[in-house]
Amino acid sequence: MHQAKKGNQWYFGMKAHIGVDSKTKIIHSVAATAANVHDSQVLGDLLHGDETRIWGDSAYAGQGEAIQRSAPSAKDFTQAKGSRHKPLSDDDRLRNRTKSKVRAKVERVFGFTKVRYRGLAKNANALFVLSALTNLYLARRKLKCLA
Repeated sequence: MHQAKKGNQWYFGMKAHIGVDSKTKIIHSVAATAANVHDSQVLGDLLHGDETRIWGDSAYAGQGEAIQRSAPSAKDFTQAKGSRHKPLSDDDRLRNRTKSKVRAKVERVFGFTKVRYRGLAKNANALFVLSALTNLYLARRKLKCLA
């Protein structure tokens, strides 16, 4: 695990990168990295190839080529990113707000906010188990019908 600075605040720990189906909210891929690894570095690991739409925050902006490589039939619905010299237009802000409404439903699948162990491997294993248990909980009604 590593430290990273966001703004003027230092953070120490890990990041959980999660690929979630937007309709069922079932987790299909999980990656755990150190805090200093950028989100765009694990984009290929989060996509399974059958996606039709990719909803991501502005960290995934400009990753259209990587999205096409991993999921050729997917449309890119990542947030637009402004800069100091070229701020977002009102239309871009409105589009970002609409995209945020979809992302907000799946972004908080479970509340994994604090790590329990020292080291990335143990915390990654805890994350994988928590993801599997979350999938079982979300699919409990379908599983009950099958029994």
